[in-house]
Amino acid sequence: MTARRLLATGYPDAVPRAVRRLVPIAFAFMLLASTTSEVGAFSKARFPPQSLGNRGSDVRAVQGLLRAHGIVAAADAVFGVTTEDAVKLFQSINGLTPDGIVGDATWLKLIVPLRPGSSGEAVLVLQRQLNSKRHAHLTVTGHYDTATRNAVIAFQRHVGMIPPAGVGTVTWRNLLWHYDYPSFKTGTLCDYSVGNGLANWGTGAAIGQLEAAAKVFVTTGHGRVSVGDVSFEHGGNIPLHMTHEVGLDVDIRPIRKAENQCSFGSTWRLASYSRSATRALINDIRAAAPGHVKLIYFNDPVLIREGLTTHFPAHDDHLHIRYCEHAYPLAMYRC
Repeated sequence: MTARRLLATGYPDAVPRAVRRLVPIAFAFMLLASTTSEVGAFSKARFPPQSLGNRGSDVRAVQGLLRAHGIVAAADAVFGVTTEDAVKLFQSINGLTPDGIVGDATWLKLIVPLRPGSSGEAVLVLQRQLNSKRHAHLTVTGHYDTATRNAVIAFQRHVGMIPPAGVGTVTWRNLLWHYDYPSFKTGTLCDYSVGNGLANWGTGAAIGQLEAAAKVFVTTGHGRVSVGDVSFEHGGNIPLHMTHEVGLDVDIRPIRKAENQCSFGSTWRLASYSRSATRALINDIRAAAPGHVKLIYFNDPVLIREGLTTHFPAHDDHLHIRYCEHAYPLAMYRC
């Protein structure tokens, strides 16, 4: 008979005193293990600040979570004035400074604990994030079903977590922080490699803003936008770059007169270079992320004089776009 069964029979004297002392401790540990929601994950994961002018999957998450709290919000992945007003309303209701910026304090109020069997707007956000960040291929139903549970567990293992029963603060923070990957199947973007493999990962906002700019630019008839390195999937040091470590730096090729920049590079010094088309691309990039383009390195002296780009060594053959966020902890990426 086990110690637990002996205790249950009402005969504690039949159990050695040392074992009796250990049983409550073991039960307490089991209870803690069953109620502790999340363990592990990336130590550098942080909630992505979002504000007026942002686009992308994390903006859509803000909008969906607002709806989960009964706040009327669009679901268009564009942080416009109406979304800013909705955020301010939510902040006021929850005792936060109504500045319209979704930082740590606002995210912590927005996120909703989820578990198998949950349903509603927050589950829609979860499923869309898993599809966007990890290509989970979930059917977005708003129901935390078996497929969603399996995708959550796969993600938790991916970021080094011990999978808990559901989705709490740590999982939400890691999922929202996790970088996004641009779609090269839409006919607006193409990829050129500088030897770092799949280094096209960026923040949800950076990728959303890049895709929006490319969607507009391709309608001009000057070809697709050719993307080089952004960051690795989880950031960190990347060869051949001084930056590109936080998912907010994007390299793209200048536009060629032959509109074949997906196949060949150019520099502003060559006859193959189209200044007018490159200027149009820069304007589209800035327009797609108002207030969120910190700088663009590119050494065309005409574009520099026009205030569109900034000189930096070794940037004759590509544009380096640095996106920024309000309330970002590093000044070089703070708008």
